[in-house]
Amino acid sequence: MADPKEDFLYPRTSYRGKFDPESLVFNANLQEFAQRVNYICNLETSGKIPSDVAYQQIKDLWKVLKQSFKDLGLKDRPSNEPEGK
Repeated sequence: MADPKEDFLYPRTSYRGKFDPESLVFNANLQEFAQRVNYICNLETSGKIPSDVAYQQIKDLWKVLKQSFKDLGLKDRPSNEPEGK
């Protein structure tokens, strides 16, 4: 059984997209990106880190997410068309 604290700190939603390994991995990466951006925004809002540092960290996370999208081969796949068509 999952730890309630873990569920609170790291919420996950059900995947509702096309069911293939690449899409599932990217969905997990996207959720991780969103969670980290949320933490960074909270740190900046509370004055723990300066705005320019928060911006750079989010920019770096975005580059990683964008690269994972390309590495998974999702870049060349039409967004509304299933793979193989």
